[in-house]
Amino acid sequence: MSLTANKPSGGHGNTEEKVNLKAIPEILKRHAGERGSLIPILEDIQTVYGYLPEEALKLVVSETGRSATDVYGVATFYRAFSLTPRGRHLVCVCLGTACHVRGASAIAEELKLQLGISDGETTADKEFTLETVNCLGACALGPVVVIDGHYFSKVRKSRIRQMLEDARSGCINSSATDSSSMFPVTVNCPVCKGGLMDENFTLDSLPAIQLSISSAGVSGRLRLSSLYGSPECAVEYDVPAGSAVEVSCPHCKAALSGALSCSSCAAPMASLDVQGGAVLHFCSRRGCHNRSLDLTPSSCLPEGGGAK
Repeated sequence: MSLTANKPSGGHGNTEEKVNLKAIPEILKRHAGERGSLIPILEDIQTVYGYLPEEALKLVVSETGRSATDVYGVATFYRAFSLTPRGRHLVCVCLGTACHVRGASAIAEELKLQLGISDGETTADKEFTLETVNCLGACALGPVVVIDGHYFSKVRKSRIRQMLEDARSGCINSSATDSSSMFPVTVNCPVCKGGLMDENFTLDSLPAIQLSISSAGVSGRLRLSSLYGSPECAVEYDVPAGSAVEVSCPHCKAALSGALSCSSCAAPMASLDVQGGAVLHFCSRRGCHNRSLDLTPSSCLPEGGGAK
């Protein structure tokens, strides 16, 4: 099977260039022997290169013993993976029914106009890639636009220029966390699928997300707000500011952090399954509130995958 990406016609900046593969052996070594390691391997490759280069996938096939069918199947199944170069910023606009009736089509057209590209294309300066999706799971907040994992709700055309400027300048975190962008999520462990909601402990008047953490030989419980966009949390023991912790499932004890690195502070990101078809990533460093949503159905693994 060929691993050559299907490149959209008429796009900008989508020509695959020769890449340096020196990062691949270290990525493969990092995940050697891990259960369900293929997805974390591909995540790390995309983190380094911004997409999944064909030569990198061939190297994964040869070094892991996986078939090309397996590797290509996972790479094409998840929307978060791309076989062609993406821009530094990924812009997704929801065109599902609830968003559509609230004017999402006009929002999509305005994004195309301001970026000068069509759906699935990347700007010539490789800053932005534009995609449309059928549903983002936040129907009551439509029209919804997601930029680099941050939700913008009830978007109007007059907001779009500022949203894109914030993304380009790196200020999107602050602009995406106002109250109109917050909504509750329900999460499970991506390994044992056990529920992680603590009905007996609330933050932001909602059941908190309960996790186990450890650092410097001390263990305890971490509770995060289930209101996406809120930085509220509670820790059982004093974790020094700036320290990264190991995050694990309180049920099966599986490690939940390490596959991805925080774009703000480079600490390991922990990953949780969101009911409805997404993955919540959050930084494991005390004081860093970086969170994002991966809009892929992690529970629908195509081939015996495990935790992200």
